[in-house]
Amino acid sequence: MNLERKKVCNSLNQSLIVFALLMAMLACKSDAKCSFKAIFNFGDSNSDTGGFWAAFPAEKPPNGMTYFKKPDGRATDGRLIIDFLAQAIGIPFLSPYLKSIGSDFRHGANFATLASTVRLPQSSLFVTGVSPFSLAIQLNQIKQFKVQVEELHSSGKLNLPPPDIFGKSLYTFYIGQNDFTGNLASLGISGVQQYLPEVVSQIASTVKELYELGGRTFLVLNLAPIGCYPSFLVELPHNSSDLDSFGCMISYNNAVIEYNNILKQALTQTRKDLPNANVIYVDIHSVMLELFQHPISHGLKYGTKACCGYGGGAYNFDPRVFCSNTKLINGKNITAIACKDPYNYVSWDGIHATEAANKLVANAILNGSYFDPPFSLHKFCDIQPIG
Repeated sequence: MNLERKKVCNSLNQSLIVFALLMAMLACKSDAKCSFKAIFNFGDSNSDTGGFWAAFPAEKPPNGMTYFKKPDGRATDGRLIIDFLAQAIGIPFLSPYLKSIGSDFRHGANFATLASTVRLPQSSLFVTGVSPFSLAIQLNQIKQFKVQVEELHSSGKLNLPPPDIFGKSLYTFYIGQNDFTGNLASLGISGVQQYLPEVVSQIASTVKELYELGGRTFLVLNLAPIGCYPSFLVELPHNSSDLDSFGCMISYNNAVIEYNNILKQALTQTRKDLPNANVIYVDIHSVMLELFQHPISHGLKYGTKACCGYGGGAYNFDPRVFCSNTKLINGKNITAIACKDPYNYVSWDGIHATEAANKLVANAILNGSYFDPPFSLHKFCDIQPIG
């Protein structure tokens, strides 16, 4: 075991042990409290709790076999990292901002939608495969949300938070993957790298605008190692010499690391510009890379193989038919079906993580080991168990 991998693995295992002990102690408390009364989340499908499918209804929305037991608008088999964070600080799952029926915004709102990008493509608002709800649109949505809260609160409208909620909230970001991967096939790594500083700059400027709305604590998740995801292993051009000993693409993962470093540096500057704010870089990349490379060490079995897909083999992914869909291929109706044991997989559908992987990542980051600078959620909240 090399030194760096041992360090990450030990850190992850120690995080889980310490976190479990804290959970056991905190579970005994009946008066759990948290300074954060709400979460406002910005992102793409990695944290979309149903926004995209509320805006664009379909006969078969994403899955939900593990926790929700039915389609629930999440692009995975169960809970997302944002769901676990909400559970941990004792608030309900976030309602999508775009969901008009049944939403409860008293504890925040989720502006994330599947296929969202940080930078909106210049050619059109509606580009095939890209959500129109870019980060700039999501920012405008929360601005409008704030106006409506202030106008409607005194009228006694239900399911809205008090006007002072914006200064008592946790602001989370999990976005940028689509900016990175959307043009890799056409532009290549060097082409994509040219506009990554613009992506990072827009994330930093969004944090500053949210600060003006009252936000003071921001968690910005970096990008996971896309070179290990089954879908990209199938679809992105590479040769065998570009694969490491774990089957992940070296060049693409190195490009992700470069992006993450740019993001980290930008947030360091943002922190200087906003000395009264907590601007936290969250390194989920290290945790996900560890899970992809050593799934068995963390109670899983399969790293670079999708649970829900078609084709079997090393990746169980076919870009012609996505998870739960049926397509006519070579004269036959082919359905991409889910495995019976998603708890053994890192990847749900080749593109997104399983609930099992999301839970491991959430536990690791809740402990604080992957925050830069060091930041303790435990000082703000009695962190609750995420069962």
